[in-house]
Amino acid sequence: MIQNGTYLNTIDNSGARKVACIKVLGGYRRRYAKLGDKILVSIKTLRTKRRSTVKVLKGEMHHALIVKTKVATVNFFGNSTKFRSNAVVLLNKNNKLIGTRIFGGISKSFRYTRFLKILFVASGVFR
Repeated sequence: MIQNGTYLNTIDNSGARKVACIKVLGGYRRRYAKLGDKILVSIKTLRTKRRSTVKVLKGEMHHALIVKTKVATVNFFGNSTKFRSNAVVLLNKNNKLIGTRIFGGISKSFRYTRFLKILFVASGVFR
């Protein structure tokens, strides 16, 4: 579960490495976010290599989609999904991906959301 102040890894090639959650979107006084939820993040650190090709700057605020959580999430098939770290993918104002690639696998449950493109861009898919 992700809440305000949580640091997360970024697993796309937008140029950010670590981001911090500022706000959990999607409800009045909503406190926690889980797999597949949107949050508002601030970029804390950038990737060291190829700083000339980054698409974001340190300190900017962006929307992000949670694609990995340490806490196990049970989907409607009954399968639980648990990862080693918390990770997000950065989105622009129109809910499109900023990066063009996603490093590492993501959950199969994104097949049933409006973010279906994430499955095609990701390098692997878990149950």
